[in-house]
Amino acid sequence: MDDFESYDALALAALVRDRQVSAEELVAAAIGRIEARNPQLNAVVLRLDDSAREAARAFDRSRGEADHGAFAGVPFLLKDLIATCAATPTTASCRLLSDRLAAADSELVARYRRAGLIFAGKTNTPEFGILPVTESRLRGPARNPWNLAFNAGGSSGGTAAAVAAGMVPAAHGSDGGGSIRIPASCCGLFGLKPTRGRIPMGPVIGDLLSGFVQEHVITRSVRDSAALLDATCGADAGAPYAAPPATGPFLAEVGREPGRLRIAWTAKALLGNATHPECRAAVEDAAQVCAALGHDVEEAAPALDVAKLVRTFLVIGTVDAGLTFKAAVASAGRRVRFDDLEPQSWLLATIGRRLGAIEFAEAQEAARLAGRAMARFLTDFDLLLTPTMAYPPLRVGELKVTPAQAAAVRVLRRVPISRVLDRILDVLAGSAFEATANTMLFNMTGQPAMSMPLFWTSDGLPIGVQFAARFGAEATLLRLAAQLEATRPWFLRRPTLP
Repeated sequence: MDDFESYDALALAALVRDRQVSAEELVAAAIGRIEARNPQLNAVVLRLDDSAREAARAFDRSRGEADHGAFAGVPFLLKDLIATCAATPTTASCRLLSDRLAAADSELVARYRRAGLIFAGKTNTPEFGILPVTESRLRGPARNPWNLAFNAGGSSGGTAAAVAAGMVPAAHGSDGGGSIRIPASCCGLFGLKPTRGRIPMGPVIGDLLSGFVQEHVITRSVRDSAALLDATCGADAGAPYAAPPATGPFLAEVGREPGRLRIAWTAKALLGNATHPECRAAVEDAAQVCAALGHDVEEAAPALDVAKLVRTFLVIGTVDAGLTFKAAVASAGRRVRFDDLEPQSWLLATIGRRLGAIEFAEAQEAARLAGRAMARFLTDFDLLLTPTMAYPPLRVGELKVTPAQAAAVRVLRRVPISRVLDRILDVLAGSAFEATANTMLFNMTGQPAMSMPLFWTSDGLPIGVQFAARFGAEATLLRLAAQLEATRPWFLRRPTLP
């Protein structure tokens, strides 16, 4: 299929359903593009060519015998983190877990299968998804298809690079602090983080990051994201959270008039200190477009205790890192060496293990109160518009740990001095999230938020803008997203690759 990239996932499924192409042809098209483009991008870290071809042949043999789902026969990629695929490695880009095979599908992956998707591979991620760039020692950097000197973002960077490069029309991601929206912004794609509890995370995982994490997809079209939400949403057995039930199919919201929305916008970094001029230009441009479409647009921002919320995120994040590290050690079943983990993972896990229960409980309460504050703010507005990132995409290696930093972590591992670790946490609170200051708030509040590719820098790099809505209001986001997609179409705007 020479025109494979001219279709989104729903359109490819329609071609299969109408017998214009076979599932095997679609899988061959995806594999061919992975072979041609992945050496430059390092987006796909595990190829599943044989099983994908066999799944496609099985589908083609049984076509017409049963309902195979809305995405029947469409190739798809899974992020190598959280979601498990039976008998397939899930490494989280960590050397300690490089040989681990998943015992079974996670519930989300099972729902992907029921939707008819065919898994062609797994995508690159930073170790344990910690960093906002995808550059692990195990896997190497995922490069941005728009400019190979830049990173694809994190932690779903491999997913975004693969979709932007046309390897597949949609792929799986997860978002605990912006990890769907950040790479979507970096790579010129649509990325939606659903409401807390909208997507299942069981059966092995009870909760991640105190409810901050949601899984979903990065796509080239809005309707693919909506249809995949329809295919996968709904709490699974024993889920600790449940999103408000949808009033109808999310796909039906795409193209529906959004009405006259009240949109607050701000160029200020929500949990940071500064916004790059081009990110400011992106959000100002988006505000003007929304106003031209007839929406009520007003510059306004919620009042936030920035220092407290940043420390809140760090406390919960480091405790989760400590828990993840403990589970990884148990899973590996062997003595752990310092080089089994990257220095930043060791550091965060060490801090997390030494924090007290009271401080952790205080952080959880602060996150819940942030959710209440955002809910009050959005009684006066339907949406909040911000830049997705406070800075343009980062260059490959920009956040690389220096030898001196690695040596310091090695010393702290042997002698974990509490006052030094506390000071490190304070330093991180002042600088860790400058580039990604706008996304993590909505992981803490649980509200849905999306990144839209409406702006490019003077150097040709994408700059996303973020819209956040009330808890459970994905329908509002999808209606506006479709309106903006029609007004500022991006589907045919693609990076130049062989």
